[in-house]
Amino acid sequence: MTEPTKLSVALHNETATAQLMADLALLVGPGDVITLTGDLGAGKTAAARALIRYLAGDEELEVPSPTFTLVQGYELPPFPVLHADLYRVEDESELEEIGLSPLPDAMLVLIEWPERAPSAMPQDRIDIALTHRPALGSNARAADVTGYGKGAAQVARLKALREFLAASGYIDATRRRMAGDASTRSYARLLRNDEIVILMNFPQRPDGAALYNGKSYSAAVHLAENVRPFVAIDEGLRAQGISAPAIHHFDLEHGFLISEDFGSEGVIEGDPPRPIAERYEAATELLAALHGKTLPETLPLDGQTYAIPVFDIEAMLIEIGLMPEWYLPDRNAPLADEKRAEFFAMWRELLKKPLAAPRTWIIRDYHSPNLIWLGNRTGIERVGVIDFQDAVLGPQSYDVVSLLQDARIDVPESLELTLLSRYIKARRAGDAGFDPAGFAELYAIMSAQRNTRLLGTFARLNRRDGKPHYLRHQPRIWTYLQRSLAHPALGSLRDWYLANVPPPQG
Repeated sequence: MTEPTKLSVALHNETATAQLMADLALLVGPGDVITLTGDLGAGKTAAARALIRYLAGDEELEVPSPTFTLVQGYELPPFPVLHADLYRVEDESELEEIGLSPLPDAMLVLIEWPERAPSAMPQDRIDIALTHRPALGSNARAADVTGYGKGAAQVARLKALREFLAASGYIDATRRRMAGDASTRSYARLLRNDEIVILMNFPQRPDGAALYNGKSYSAAVHLAENVRPFVAIDEGLRAQGISAPAIHHFDLEHGFLISEDFGSEGVIEGDPPRPIAERYEAATELLAALHGKTLPETLPLDGQTYAIPVFDIEAMLIEIGLMPEWYLPDRNAPLADEKRAEFFAMWRELLKKPLAAPRTWIIRDYHSPNLIWLGNRTGIERVGVIDFQDAVLGPQSYDVVSLLQDARIDVPESLELTLLSRYIKARRAGDAGFDPAGFAELYAIMSAQRNTRLLGTFARLNRRDGKPHYLRHQPRIWTYLQRSLAHPALGSLRDWYLANVPPPQG
């Protein structure tokens, strides 16, 4: 049994309560239970209200005490929250009537007066015991935060986060929630005087069980499992004149960092969103400039070195294996062993050319959600790059595909071809030996690889991770895949997909 972990915090006012609950909100999610104990008027509802408002991104959100309703639900941007008050519960059997037995696992659950139903409280939970501290002020409280079971690690992380914020001078900053991504990372904006910076929470965590030759999926395909690659690649990009955010403070052991805030002006506009041509041109020119350089394969990292992983054949095959593993079963088209063997044999042959091509840094998710427009800068520095911790060494065509076949928005084929021509022209200007036809073939192969993987990835995000909104991107991915399969070098693969891979629904 895990020993409980405890953190004591003096809360001099409501602002301090809001800061503590915002910090906790960065570290919890659906399935977690937070119990709030203390006498009448100790501030339990105020603490729950602060956490709910932070997750909602709305300081004015109406969050009434659930004393009379017993349970109040909130559909918030990151996940749903259930706020319960058991003060009027007389028997634990009543919990079933109000939807608290069993506790819902797809929501974050906040429970006031848990002592009214002690045996119904889970072993894995975080308890916040609040007490008045009138000697420190009329609104002063003390919060004793205790983690039980898996909550012990979360409270230990909360303690480390608060220590990091104090050491970097931001413990009193105002927190503003930021939307996350498909990863386990979470973010907040910190406001201090006239300064705004970004706090990143990057827990050490593999993506999935050890199913791939004894490795997790993330380890097998070289996805970052901690903050170290982010720091190394960030400094490496900045050394090459690329606008990655300046890192002001970091804690490599716990996975926290505070960085420059690029704002939120993107490279797309409208509804539905579409590319802003000038900004996509600059993003394309950035890649051409980067790919024209001889880049180091190891980077300095806090007095040590970081070796950028190689995007090897096994990693590429495991990525595309997500399609037969997750997408095809969803389409009622699972592969027999013989067909599966054909699939991987074709891909192993097809990937020989890109693997033999000159290697560069692959930023990997170089597309609209991760590109910020910095209009006050010039040239390629106008393109701010914010997601690069998964960088690997591999074929130059990969990031060009990421940008010009954006998984999240429609890039018209005419614009894709215009930008591809722009990239090739810029490369030829710097290298007379650059081979346009050869690059176009590598572009088609890596497009087919990436879009095959994405069909599987989005199916997995839906079925394994409960994120169905990614399915809406599958028809777009399918369209891009058809474009690349039209290349003569992919004729055999095109015929095989036509026979064995049905299109997505909708």
